[in-house]
Amino acid sequence: MTRPVFIPAAQLCGAFYREAVRPLLSGVPHAAALLGWGSDVLGYDTAQSVDHGWGPRLHVFVESERRTDELTGMLDDRLPEEFEGWPVRFGWDAVAIRHHVTVTTLSRWTVDYLGVDATDGMSTLDWLLTPQQRLLGVVGGAVYADDEGALSRLRELLAWYPDQVWRWLLACQWRRLAQEEAFVARAAQVGDTTGSAVTAARLVRDMMRLAMLLKRRYAPYQKWLGTAFAQLSHDDDLPSSLARVLDASDAAARESALGDAWSALAIRHNNARLTDAVDPSTRKYHERPARVLMADRFVDACMETVTDAGLRSLPLVGAIDQTVDNTDVLQDPAVYRHLAGLYER
Repeated sequence: MTRPVFIPAAQLCGAFYREAVRPLLSGVPHAAALLGWGSDVLGYDTAQSVDHGWGPRLHVFVESERRTDELTGMLDDRLPEEFEGWPVRFGWDAVAIRHHVTVTTLSRWTVDYLGVDATDGMSTLDWLLTPQQRLLGVVGGAVYADDEGALSRLRELLAWYPDQVWRWLLACQWRRLAQEEAFVARAAQVGDTTGSAVTAARLVRDMMRLAMLLKRRYAPYQKWLGTAFAQLSHDDDLPSSLARVLDASDAAARESALGDAWSALAIRHNNARLTDAVDPSTRKYHERPARVLMADRFVDACMETVTDAGLRSLPLVGAIDQTVDNTDVLQDPAVYRHLAGLYER
């Protein structure tokens, strides 16, 4: 059977909602959106995506828990078998074949997806325990209906971190960079070319995430980090400097490229005007042959603006996805919520 011509899921699911789902929900106030997991939610899906967990799908949010089972059953009976040539009922891996119009309430869904009922607000602990990829799954998808406005209010609430949390996260991201900035040259000094390159690549990843924090953009998980970073507005040479770090064939070229990247990132920090200006130039690392930013200076500048006593009492480990990068942890609220002890004072 010939596969239909690919169109992005946001477009396909919008048409599916308007033509196949909304007529069945006549008289039922609701919101409808493409949210949650999946590259399609972020608009990163391509023709390759259709081979796995891709097709017409939606979340439909209603006010009453009592209506969810009734509406789910009605949709199961009345949804078409296909839409625009794509099967409406499909499965993958351990997911059974079924339709993927999920009828639920916003409260229940945020508990299932984030691990907290975000419709009641988010505590500081909730913000620190929720991975950015999960927040993107709420604020980054396409919305097709919002009769009561509750979904829009939720997305506005989760659009970005509270100011004090944001400043603390910036301090923690600078701290991650400070921890390893001198290791690139030190590894090269002892002939560990591979170690030097690997450490530089780790720094590049963390620089990209810091650039996104400074731009108030949640970072997706690793597969799409480069794509999201490329979509930022860049009015300097940071992207090309980072590319030169990764392409460098010797220690001198790597250190030169890193120096340019450090300075560009430091200037971005100063341009954000969140702290007093910090000298963006690189300098010698104590008495060792390495040119670094001495990024702890930026940690200190950020922390001078953090007035929240609870945040100031915490070790600078960062939010959950600044501390952990295991996908099996970050994709499961039942797992990452168990790590709340990281933030005990």
